[in-house]
Amino acid sequence: MAGLNISFGYFFAMVALCEVIRRVSKKLLPLQIYSNLVVELVSCFQLAACWFELRMLVIIGPWGGGFGMDVVMTLFFLLFLIHEATFDGAEANPLVTVQQLLRANSSVVASTLKILAQFVGTHLANVVAKVYWSWELTEFHLIQNMMARDCSSAIQTSVSQGASVEAACTFLFHLVVMRLEGAAFGSRLLSKALAITVLVHIAGPYTTGLFNPALAFSATFQCSGNTLSEYMVVFWLSPFLATILAVFLFNGNIPLLFCKNLLYTQRTKYKIPKGKSPVDQQENKAVNRQGK
Repeated sequence: MAGLNISFGYFFAMVALCEVIRRVSKKLLPLQIYSNLVVELVSCFQLAACWFELRMLVIIGPWGGGFGMDVVMTLFFLLFLIHEATFDGAEANPLVTVQQLLRANSSVVASTLKILAQFVGTHLANVVAKVYWSWELTEFHLIQNMMARDCSSAIQTSVSQGASVEAACTFLFHLVVMRLEGAAFGSRLLSKALAITVLVHIAGPYTTGLFNPALAFSATFQCSGNTLSEYMVVFWLSPFLATILAVFLFNGNIPLLFCKNLLYTQRTKYKIPKGKSPVDQQENKAVNRQGK
C-alpha cells in the first residue's frame, strides 16, 4: 500500500505542476500561443505522465501489490475527471483535433500546431516517467525500471483485430464527445469519463485501449513485438479512418470537404400554414378575381 501512496503523490505532483504552468502561461502569453501550443503541450504531458504510472500499476500491481483492475480503473476514472476539469479546453488528443478540423471548427495551421504540441507533450512525459522510475522509490518502480529497458508491444492480438478494436473505440469515443457538446459541464464531465473508462477496460487486453496517436507513439512505437508499419496501422490509420466515419455519420457531411448533407433531411424550423405559402396566395387571388 505504501507504493500506491507514492503513486498518489506522483499523480498529485504532475497535476499541480501542470496547473501552475497553465495558469502562469495564460497570464503571460498571447491567447493564440497559449491555446494552440502551451495548453496542448502541458495537458498532453499531464495526461501521459499519469498514464505511464497507471500502466505500470496495471502490469505490476496485481502480483506485486495485491490489488486488481478494479483499483486501477477507479484511479483511471478519477484521474480522467481531474484531467477534464483542469485541461482548460485543451483537446489533448490528435484525433479530437482532427475531428474539429473536419467539422471546420479549427484551421489547418492551428490544428497542425496543436498536434505537434501534443506529440511533444507525450514524449516529454515519457522521459520524465523514466527518470522518476529510475529513482526506484518503490518495488514497483524497481521492477518497472528493469522492464522499461526492453518494453513489449501494446498490441496483444493480431494487427487486423487490433486495428478493429482501436477503430471501434475511436468511433464510439467521438460519438460520445460530439453528443455531449452543449451539455452541462458536470454531466459532460461524468459521462465522458465513464464512457472512456469503459472503452479502455474493454480494449485493454487487446491494444491497451489507447485511441490517442500521440500517446501511442510515446508508449509503444519503440517497443519490440511489432513493426513500425503495424503500429501505424493500428494506432494511427485505423483511428483516423474511424474519426472520418464518426464525423460523417454524426453530421451527415464533412464540413471541411463538402457541406451537402448526404444522410439526414434538413427540415425548416418553422412550418408555413396551409394557404399561406406564395403558391396558395396566388391561387386564392385568382379565385377571388373569378368570383368578382
